[in-house]
Amino acid sequence: MEGGVRDSAVVPEKVMDSVKTTLENVEQVQTHLISLLSIAEPEVLAQMQPLQRAQSMLLLARVTTTLFALKVRCSGVHPDDHPINTELERLSLYQDKLERFIGLSKEPLKRSTTLNYQAATRFIEHSLPDLTQDQKQSMRDISRGKGPKMQQLERNLQKKRKYQSSEKQSVQIAAKEFLEKAARGLNSLPLWSIKARFTCALNDPNS
Repeated sequence: MEGGVRDSAVVPEKVMDSVKTTLENVEQVQTHLISLLSIAEPEVLAQMQPLQRAQSMLLLARVTTTLFALKVRCSGVHPDDHPINTELERLSLYQDKLERFIGLSKEPLKRSTTLNYQAATRFIEHSLPDLTQDQKQSMRDISRGKGPKMQQLERNLQKKRKYQSSEKQSVQIAAKEFLEKAARGLNSLPLWSIKARFTCALNDPNS
């Protein structure tokens, strides 16, 4: 340079230290990223539960998007002024949904109030003296657990208990639906293609 000024004198020492630290961090990211990409293998995903699979795919999407945002920033463009900012916001929305599903999966089944129909029918029978004989007989049948109405009530209770026992399963189904939507929204390319692109980028010193 002119005047014999060395290149190292042009860049402040603090900046050079920051660059050195960044390069060291990038090397660490490269090491961990290779291990992280193993979750993109179909046989690995097949062994995961829906919630675990959703967490893994969301993590992979956040890593790829964050690395791209870092590349944009290193190119002199602020991420807020780049379309990548919209993608980061969308991932935050998926993160909120996933955390809600995880919370639901950990909640215990809610207990419902049980009504003693037999005691209720006896109370009603004694409280209404003007009932006809047929009505009284119908009430007695219900109090003894007999009659078509009581059978219908029992069927309704069984359906309700079956619904309550399947609440946890419904969370898994919801997580599976979320996973399918996330797979379409977060990954426009096949997972093997994402892994191949990362591998090429890591091996290319100019990337």
